[in-house]
Amino acid sequence: MKRQMLVLLVAALAMILAACGGQQPQAPAAEPAAPATEAPAAPEAPETPDTPEATEEPEATEEPAEVPTAEPAPAGGEMAQPVTGGMLQTIISRGNLICGANQVLPGFGNVDAAGEFSGFDVDFCRAVAAAIFDDPTSVEFRPLTAAERFTAVQTGEVDVLIRNTTHTLSRDGAVGLDFSPITFYDGQGMMVRIADGIDSLEDMAGARICVQTGTTTELNLADNFRARGLDFEAVVFQDADATFAAYDTGQCDGFTTDKSGLVSYQTKANDPSEHKILDVTMSKEPLAPSVLQGDAQWADAVRWIVFATIEAEELGITSENIDTFMDSDEPTIRRFLGIEGDLGEGIGLPNDFAARVIRHVGNYEEIYNRNLGPDTPFNLPRGQNALYTDGGLLYSPPFR
Repeated sequence: MKRQMLVLLVAALAMILAACGGQQPQAPAAEPAAPATEAPAAPEAPETPDTPEATEEPEATEEPAEVPTAEPAPAGGEMAQPVTGGMLQTIISRGNLICGANQVLPGFGNVDAAGEFSGFDVDFCRAVAAAIFDDPTSVEFRPLTAAERFTAVQTGEVDVLIRNTTHTLSRDGAVGLDFSPITFYDGQGMMVRIADGIDSLEDMAGARICVQTGTTTELNLADNFRARGLDFEAVVFQDADATFAAYDTGQCDGFTTDKSGLVSYQTKANDPSEHKILDVTMSKEPLAPSVLQGDAQWADAVRWIVFATIEAEELGITSENIDTFMDSDEPTIRRFLGIEGDLGEGIGLPNDFAARVIRHVGNYEEIYNRNLGPDTPFNLPRGQNALYTDGGLLYSPPFR
């Protein structure tokens, strides 16, 4: 009996030991936890061939980055503005500039009996020629009407348009022009006969008004009268001379264009004393040179030629005293005149392009006074066309 009980106890003990031993293999069942230990094998992913290849691909990207020799790029970005090719190279190869201009607007663009062009805009054409060729006469003037001017730029008939043209969003966008800095801040006005007793636009209800078609002037006229609830009749003509002639002969009660143009045309009236310009400004008319979009180098060249005339006035450099500045120790003046540095190269021009412009054509003040200033029939005050230091809007970025 004792033996049987002993056998039973041994058997029970064996079963208990078996049960305990069965859980030991389960402890390694924590081996599934081993993956948790292998999870850091994720760092091994970088050791897979995929990652090194990904590292090599940037090297392939770096090669093209070196292709455009970065050496010249800092000077002016040769890739975006190649020094060989484009409009500037075409002009240099041709040997002269072709400038679209006005020929019937005294003070801005006019032709005398001898066929000589003169005027504010004409002088800026000469400034561009002087910068490129060191010769202000290396320019061919192409007379253009308001209706012809944009087509002439788009078709390449002219290299640059400097013809009392207002900078607007649609002309910058839809027409495809790149505008240079504003050379003349203007505004639209109205000329009437003194005898008619007209003192404001409100006195012109039902009036016949002569206006040139295809211009911002025509659009501004409609906007101003509609805003005032006034009816009027627009009598339109293709060119400015015909428009003013119709007014001067009594076909219209008023004549509208930019105020600078009104001053100019009043001098051409049969009797200038019979007319007056109303004290009203109907629009903003910022006039500026323009070139065809798509040639950044050429646009930059014209832009900085204009800035050069403004900067020279601020620095006090004129066509008469420029030689006294050539020995200056002032870094700003030395860079501006091209005595040191290579600023011109970045835009495809000679480094002394500003000096050429000032020597041959003059600074902004000289250009303005020669064509519109106190000693001319127009005697137009500078107003907004003065330097920012004198309360005007003219301001040049640094030449550096």
